[in-house]
Amino acid sequence: MSHISAETLRQEAAETLKKLEGLTLKPKDRLGIPVQDMPAQDPKVRITNMEEVASGYSPEQAKVEALRCLQCKNAPCVNGCPVRIDIPGFIKALAEDDYRKSISIIKKTSLLPAICGRVCPQEVQCQEPCTLGKSLKDVKHAVSIGRLERFAADWERAQGDAAVPEIKPSTGKKVAVIGCGPASITAAADIRREGHDVVIFEAFHKPGGVMVYGIPEFRLPKKIVEQEIEMLKKMGVEVRTNFLVGRTRKVKDILKKDGFDAMFIGVGAGLPVFMGIEGENLVGVFSANEYLTRSNLMKAYDIGKADTPIFRPKRVAVLGGGNVAMDAARTAMRMQAEEVHIIYRRTETEMPARYEEVEHAKEEGIQFHLLRNVKRIMGSDKGRVTSIEVLKYELGEPDDSGRRRPVPITGSEYIMELDTVIVAIGNSSNPLITKATPELGVNRRGNIIADEKGKTSMDAVYAGGDIVLGAATVILAMGQGRTAAASINEMLA
Repeated sequence: MSHISAETLRQEAAETLKKLEGLTLKPKDRLGIPVQDMPAQDPKVRITNMEEVASGYSPEQAKVEALRCLQCKNAPCVNGCPVRIDIPGFIKALAEDDYRKSISIIKKTSLLPAICGRVCPQEVQCQEPCTLGKSLKDVKHAVSIGRLERFAADWERAQGDAAVPEIKPSTGKKVAVIGCGPASITAAADIRREGHDVVIFEAFHKPGGVMVYGIPEFRLPKKIVEQEIEMLKKMGVEVRTNFLVGRTRKVKDILKKDGFDAMFIGVGAGLPVFMGIEGENLVGVFSANEYLTRSNLMKAYDIGKADTPIFRPKRVAVLGGGNVAMDAARTAMRMQAEEVHIIYRRTETEMPARYEEVEHAKEEGIQFHLLRNVKRIMGSDKGRVTSIEVLKYELGEPDDSGRRRPVPITGSEYIMELDTVIVAIGNSSNPLITKATPELGVNRRGNIIADEKGKTSMDAVYAGGDIVLGAATVILAMGQGRTAAASINEMLA
């Protein structure tokens, strides 16, 4: 892909606006307005820094993109949004240059628009049912809802006057929120708005959950997450860090001895899954969780300044095809690796990573080995990774996920020499809370069982996000946090 500068994209959008000036746009006219590309750092430059890759729309680009919206009466995009943002409403306000109205519409249902606009997979959520995309027979031509959401949120942040949500008079009720990721932040805000006291208990030394330890700085700047946490504190939510529920204090003790009336558990799914193959214990094999946590939360990429070390790879294989795999591979590239290889056992069509993340990875020189999987990891007599044995695959019939099952090709093995393997094939739920709380019902995967209202098997205990869903998305976790908060508010009323 050729790199186009932000200024060129801004000028092109300004020229488009001149042509549209004074016209009464009909649906067929909107079909002809070009999709606005997201300005981004040049790939050769961005692999040398940790700064955000995408720089966001200019006001001209945002207006052009907003004018593409057909303002459908049935608004299929809203049905695709887990928190049901009034998408046509906020986009119409942007088209009319009323940025404050736009962000106020979004924030009626979403507390984290700057985050969701950056990391949510809109192409399989709100943008997938977009009428414009369907008319042009390509979801890539749908209205860029996520980019417009980001523009509105970034505009508000630049003003420095984001309004603190209104809090109802104190009820004297107390709610404990376990974990401080997207589900918990959403639940805490909604519960606090009703006038209940809220305390968040976070195991790490920094709040933010997967948004601070899992997603790299070049995709989601940490200052944005910090500002969202500050807003919670301004609302009167207390945040206690370095507090490991299940170890520091048990669930039952928080409820019965510490005077809390209800609890929301949103601790995510942070336990890495390994493949169970030969050589996974060699030096140079990492879970993507550890690798990204060291880099993101502890800034180990800042050599000479960080207290935490991180392995400096030369030739890297990342196993997996999701967003976490892309994040790990692109982080390794920024650690000055000479070669980074992604090994995935299906084709790019089945890859769960966002299209944009895959494209960015390719632009940055990451090599993709599709229909491949690692059979074993080999090491030196000192126990360090030296190579991997790779097996070729072909696609068979669809499996339970609806994706075609990868079938190994006998005798197709070959060797790849490298010094680092990062396993990014998924996460499971951390069993610490559930093992310390036998009354809490879990499924065979160790996820907490909660009903459609977020209620668990324990009285006054609700749960949501990845600890219930398994590894999902920020916005799906937020949707669950919102549902559980509504149930808690109803119970406490």
